[in-house]
Amino acid sequence: MAKQDEPTIIKKYANRRLYNTGTSTYVTLEDLAQMVKSGEDFVVFDAKSGEEITRSVLTQIIFEQEGKGQNLLPVTFLRQLIRFYGDSMQTLVPSYLEQSISSLTREQEKFRQQLSQTFGGTGLEAIEEQVRRNSEMFERALRMFMPFGANQTGDETPASEPPTASAAGRDSDISALKEQIEAMQRRLDKMGDEGK
Repeated sequence: MAKQDEPTIIKKYANRRLYNTGTSTYVTLEDLAQMVKSGEDFVVFDAKSGEEITRSVLTQIIFEQEGKGQNLLPVTFLRQLIRFYGDSMQTLVPSYLEQSISSLTREQEKFRQQLSQTFGGTGLEAIEEQVRRNSEMFERALRMFMPFGANQTGDETPASEPPTASAAGRDSDISALKEQIEAMQRRLDKMGDEGK
């Protein structure tokens, strides 16, 4: 592996293959995207000319991510960015964007800390736990409306046991619902006949 304080050197060959000199392996753009996400710094050089091409490779990664439907850059932003090329403001744009993204990153970290303080531990874990509990409640509610094959959905009542009072009550509720649906269907049919 490369030293922590120095960026990893990536070489790009004419056949478009990328070689990580830190791990002595070939990598893909997806691998480089993972390196960026994990905070590992790298620099890309053209293997033949020795020219640094990090910017174009990072742009390529963004292009691929946008192509996968993970749209992060609004169309209006992209159009405005294109307008800045060749404009007198062009020299100011990179530093402005750098400051803006730094500010966004700081705000994101504050938001994560607030979630952590609000929900304890990591906020995302608390949210995931709530989603899991909501899913379980939904499944239980769904089982009430599935009298046939309830045992396949995890109902604890074995098929050989006689129905209990609650099961009988459930059957009467279902019968009442069926009657209401049939009555509604008759009304709809009647309305359809009147409209002809």
